[in-house]
Amino acid sequence: MFEEFKTFILKGNVVDLSTGVIIGAAFTGIVTAFSKGIIEPILALAGGGPQPKLTIPIMRKMIEVTETNAAGQTVTHSVNKLIELDIGIILGAVFSFLLTAAVVFFVIIKPMNKLVALGQRHQPPAAPSEDPADIRLLREIRDLLKQKSAS
Repeated sequence: MFEEFKTFILKGNVVDLSTGVIIGAAFTGIVTAFSKGIIEPILALAGGGPQPKLTIPIMRKMIEVTETNAAGQTVTHSVNKLIELDIGIILGAVFSFLLTAAVVFFVIIKPMNKLVALGQRHQPPAAPSEDPADIRLLREIRDLLKQKSAS
């Protein structure tokens, strides 16, 4: 079953892709609720805060910020900003993708594959088709060689 699931994820079949888009849109609310209610709190435990902020700091940079104060004056000052990669967002997106793919696979693709297999089992075997042109040509050459060696 895992190999079939892996094949489904890796192949570029248009029907599978369109099914995934439709079901993904339909299950967006469920996936979002599951991510916000279960996954984000677990990530928050690892990150140590109320939000799943798993970040990797890259560097600090001084930036100029222009603001208008209460008196209506424009004030410019420097702010030390930390630039970081947010791994929590990536983990949440990957998990949401895998959850959606699993739902599509187990609810649509797996039953569809079983139905196709059952349908193929009840079909009579195909009648042998006429030989392709290259096979006929090779047989003619073989017969000519046999005639030439016999004479």
